[in-house]
Amino acid sequence: MPVPSPPPLLLLLRLTSMLYFQMVIMAGTVMLAYYFEYTDTFAVNVQGFFCYESAYRKPYPGPEESSAVPPVLLYSLAAGVPVLVIIVGETAVFCLQMATRDFENQEKTILTGDCCYINPLVRRTVRFLGIYTFGLFATDIFVNAGQVVTGNLAPHFLALCKPNYTALGCQQFTQFISSAEACSGNPELIMKARKTFPSKDAALSIYAATYLAVSKSEDLIL
Repeated sequence: MPVPSPPPLLLLLRLTSMLYFQMVIMAGTVMLAYYFEYTDTFAVNVQGFFCYESAYRKPYPGPEESSAVPPVLLYSLAAGVPVLVIIVGETAVFCLQMATRDFENQEKTILTGDCCYINPLVRRTVRFLGIYTFGLFATDIFVNAGQVVTGNLAPHFLALCKPNYTALGCQQFTQFISSAEACSGNPELIMKARKTFPSKDAALSIYAATYLAVSKSEDLIL
Protein backbone atom coordinates (compact mmCIF):
# COMPACT_ATOMS: atom_id res chain seq x y z
CA MET A 1 0.00 0.00 0.00
CA PRO A 2 1.57 3.30 -1.06
CA VAL A 3 2.38 5.81 1.68
CA PRO A 4 0.40 9.06 1.21
CA SER A 5 2.55 12.12 0.58
CA PRO A 6 2.37 14.98 3.11
CA PRO A 7 0.06 17.88 2.29
CA PRO A 8 1.62 20.77 0.33
CA LEU A 9 1.30 23.24 3.24
CA LEU A 10 3.16 20.92 5.64
CA LEU A 11 5.86 20.33 3.03
CA LEU A 12 6.24 24.07 2.51
CA LEU A 13 6.63 24.61 6.27
CA ARG A 14 9.32 21.94 6.42
CA LEU A 15 11.27 23.50 3.57
CA THR A 16 10.95 26.97 5.11
CA SER A 17 12.14 25.81 8.54
CA MET A 18 15.11 23.97 7.01
CA LEU A 19 16.08 27.07 5.03
CA TYR A 20 15.74 29.24 8.15
CA PHE A 21 18.06 27.05 10.25
CA GLN A 22 20.58 26.82 7.41
CA MET A 23 20.63 30.62 7.07
CA VAL A 24 21.08 31.04 10.85
CA ILE A 25 24.01 28.60 10.88
CA MET A 26 25.59 30.30 7.86
CA ALA A 27 25.19 33.77 9.42
CA GLY A 28 26.75 32.57 12.67
CA THR A 29 29.68 31.05 10.78
CA VAL A 30 30.29 34.26 8.81
CA MET A 31 30.14 36.40 11.98
CA LEU A 32 32.58 34.13 13.82
CA ALA A 33 34.99 34.28 10.88
CA TYR A 34 34.68 38.08 10.90
CA TYR A 35 35.51 38.32 14.61
CA PHE A 36 38.55 36.09 14.16
CA GLU A 37 39.76 37.96 11.08
CA TYR A 38 39.13 41.63 11.79
CA THR A 39 38.81 42.08 15.56
CA ASP A 40 40.92 41.39 18.63
CA THR A 41 38.11 39.57 20.42
CA PHE A 42 40.25 36.44 20.66
CA ALA A 43 43.68 37.21 22.12
CA VAL A 44 46.69 35.52 20.50
CA ASN A 45 48.80 33.32 22.73
CA VAL A 46 52.05 35.17 23.50
CA GLN A 47 54.86 32.72 22.84
CA GLY A 48 58.22 33.66 24.30
CA PHE A 49 61.68 33.41 22.75
CA PHE A 50 65.33 33.15 23.74
CA CYS A 51 67.66 36.11 23.38
CA TYR A 52 69.22 36.24 19.90
CA GLU A 53 67.43 33.01 18.96
CA SER A 54 68.62 32.12 15.46
CA ALA A 55 65.33 30.46 14.46
CA TYR A 56 63.55 33.84 14.51
CA ARG A 57 66.33 36.11 13.21
CA LYS A 58 65.61 35.79 9.49
CA PRO A 59 65.29 39.11 7.58
CA TYR A 60 61.80 40.50 7.07
CA PRO A 61 60.72 39.63 3.49
CA GLY A 62 58.33 42.57 3.27
CA PRO A 63 54.53 42.84 3.37
CA GLU A 64 52.49 39.99 1.95
CA GLU A 65 50.85 42.36 -0.54
CA SER A 66 54.19 42.73 -2.38
CA SER A 67 54.84 38.99 -2.67
CA ALA A 68 54.66 37.07 -5.96
CA VAL A 69 51.20 35.72 -5.02
CA PRO A 70 49.51 38.33 -2.79
CA PRO A 71 46.78 37.13 -0.39
CA VAL A 72 44.07 39.02 -2.29
CA LEU A 73 44.85 37.10 -5.47
CA LEU A 74 45.06 33.76 -3.66
CA TYR A 75 41.78 34.27 -1.79
CA SER A 76 40.06 35.45 -4.97
CA LEU A 77 41.16 32.29 -6.77
CA ALA A 78 40.15 30.07 -3.85
CA ALA A 79 36.70 31.65 -3.79
CA GLY A 80 36.13 32.37 -7.47
CA VAL A 81 37.51 29.40 -9.38
CA PRO A 82 35.49 26.73 -7.52
CA VAL A 83 32.31 28.79 -7.92
CA LEU A 84 32.91 29.04 -11.67
CA VAL A 85 33.73 25.34 -11.97
CA ILE A 86 30.63 24.35 -9.98
CA ILE A 87 28.32 26.50 -12.12
CA VAL A 88 29.80 25.29 -15.42
CA GLY A 89 29.94 21.67 -14.23
CA GLU A 90 26.36 21.59 -12.98
CA THR A 91 25.11 23.22 -16.18
CA ALA A 92 26.90 20.58 -18.25
CA VAL A 93 25.54 17.75 -16.08
CA PHE A 94 22.01 19.15 -16.31
CA CYS A 95 22.20 19.38 -20.10
CA LEU A 96 23.35 15.76 -20.32
CA GLN A 97 20.67 14.55 -17.93
CA MET A 98 17.97 16.41 -19.84
CA ALA A 99 18.43 13.81 -22.56
CA THR A 100 16.77 11.36 -20.20
CA ARG A 101 13.06 11.14 -20.92
CA ASP A 102 10.80 12.77 -18.34
CA PHE A 103 13.82 13.85 -16.23
CA GLU A 104 12.17 16.95 -14.74
CA ASN A 105 9.03 15.05 -13.75
CA GLN A 106 11.15 12.43 -11.99
CA GLU A 107 13.00 15.11 -10.06
CA LYS A 108 9.73 16.82 -9.22
CA THR A 109 8.25 13.62 -7.78
CA ILE A 110 11.34 12.86 -5.72
CA LEU A 111 11.73 16.37 -4.32
CA THR A 112 8.45 18.07 -3.59
CA GLY A 113 5.58 16.50 -5.43
CA ASP A 114 3.23 19.20 -6.70
CA CYS A 115 4.47 21.83 -4.23
CA CYS A 116 7.39 24.22 -4.43
CA TYR A 117 9.08 22.65 -7.46
CA ILE A 118 12.62 23.89 -8.00
CA ASN A 119 14.53 23.41 -11.21
CA PRO A 120 17.18 20.67 -10.66
CA LEU A 121 19.93 22.90 -12.09
CA VAL A 122 19.13 25.71 -9.64
CA ARG A 123 18.69 23.34 -6.71
CA ARG A 124 21.99 21.49 -7.22
CA THR A 125 23.98 24.64 -7.99
CA VAL A 126 22.69 26.45 -4.90
CA ARG A 127 23.30 23.38 -2.75
CA PHE A 128 26.90 22.90 -3.88
CA LEU A 129 27.69 26.61 -3.65
CA GLY A 130 26.14 26.80 -0.18
CA ILE A 131 28.10 23.81 1.10
CA TYR A 132 31.31 25.13 -0.43
CA THR A 133 30.84 28.61 1.07
CA PHE A 134 30.07 27.17 4.50
CA GLY A 135 33.15 24.96 4.35
CA LEU A 136 35.32 27.87 3.24
CA PHE A 137 34.30 29.98 6.24
CA ALA A 138 34.58 26.97 8.58
CA THR A 139 38.12 26.32 7.33
CA ASP A 140 39.00 29.97 7.93
CA ILE A 141 37.62 29.73 11.48
CA PHE A 142 39.60 26.58 12.33
CA VAL A 143 42.80 28.06 10.90
CA ASN A 144 42.36 31.31 12.84
CA ALA A 145 41.59 29.36 16.00
CA GLY A 146 44.75 27.31 15.54
CA GLN A 147 46.83 30.44 15.02
CA VAL A 148 45.36 32.11 18.09
CA VAL A 149 45.94 29.07 20.30
CA THR A 150 49.48 28.26 19.16
CA GLY A 151 50.84 31.79 18.62
CA ASN A 152 53.60 30.24 16.54
CA LEU A 153 56.33 32.79 15.72
CA ALA A 154 57.43 33.57 12.17
CA PRO A 155 61.10 33.03 11.21
CA HIS A 156 61.45 36.82 10.84
CA PHE A 157 59.75 37.59 14.17
CA LEU A 158 62.74 39.32 15.82
CA ALA A 159 63.14 41.64 12.82
CA LEU A 160 59.62 42.92 13.46
CA CYS A 161 59.68 42.66 17.24
CA LYS A 162 62.84 44.80 17.55
CA PRO A 163 63.48 43.89 21.19
CA ASN A 164 65.74 46.11 23.25
CA TYR A 165 68.24 43.46 24.33
CA THR A 166 70.01 45.85 26.70
CA ALA A 167 66.83 46.77 28.54
CA LEU A 168 65.79 43.11 28.66
CA GLY A 169 69.13 42.18 30.17
CA CYS A 170 70.04 39.74 27.42
CA GLN A 171 73.57 38.86 28.42
CA GLN A 172 73.22 35.17 27.61
CA PHE A 173 71.67 33.37 24.68
CA THR A 174 69.85 31.04 27.06
CA GLN A 175 67.78 33.82 28.68
CA PHE A 176 64.10 33.36 27.91
CA ILE A 177 61.87 36.38 27.18
CA SER A 178 58.16 35.84 27.78
CA SER A 179 56.88 39.39 28.28
CA ALA A 180 54.44 40.76 25.70
CA GLU A 181 55.99 44.23 26.19
CA ALA A 182 59.42 43.04 25.05
CA CYS A 183 58.77 44.19 21.48
CA SER A 184 59.06 47.79 20.31
CA GLY A 185 58.09 47.33 16.66
CA ASN A 186 54.82 47.82 14.79
CA PRO A 187 52.08 46.08 16.86
CA GLU A 188 50.08 45.08 13.79
CA LEU A 189 53.05 43.44 12.09
CA ILE A 190 54.07 41.77 15.34
CA MET A 191 50.58 40.32 15.71
CA LYS A 192 50.76 38.87 12.19
CA ALA A 193 54.19 37.42 12.96
CA ARG A 194 52.64 35.58 15.93
CA LYS A 195 50.02 33.91 13.71
CA THR A 196 51.85 31.70 11.25
CA PHE A 197 50.62 28.18 11.99
CA PRO A 198 48.60 26.65 10.53
CA SER A 199 49.02 28.40 7.19
CA LYS A 200 45.78 30.00 6.02
CA ASP A 201 46.91 30.14 2.38
CA ALA A 202 47.68 26.42 2.34
CA ALA A 203 44.49 25.45 4.20
CA LEU A 204 42.13 27.39 1.91
CA SER A 205 43.91 26.17 -1.23
CA ILE A 206 43.77 22.53 -0.12
CA TYR A 207 40.11 22.85 0.86
CA ALA A 208 39.14 24.36 -2.51
CA ALA A 209 41.02 21.68 -4.46
CA THR A 210 39.67 18.83 -2.33
CA TYR A 211 36.07 20.02 -2.53
CA LEU A 212 36.21 20.35 -6.30
CA ALA A 213 37.77 16.91 -6.68
CA VAL A 214 35.20 15.22 -4.43
CA SER A 215 32.13 17.03 -5.79
CA LYS A 216 33.05 16.50 -9.45
CA SER A 217 33.89 12.85 -8.79
CA GLU A 218 30.41 12.44 -7.35
CA ASP A 219 28.90 13.91 -10.51
CA LEU A 220 30.87 11.50 -12.69
CA ILE A 221 29.75 8.53 -10.60
CA LEU A 222 26.12 9.60 -10.69
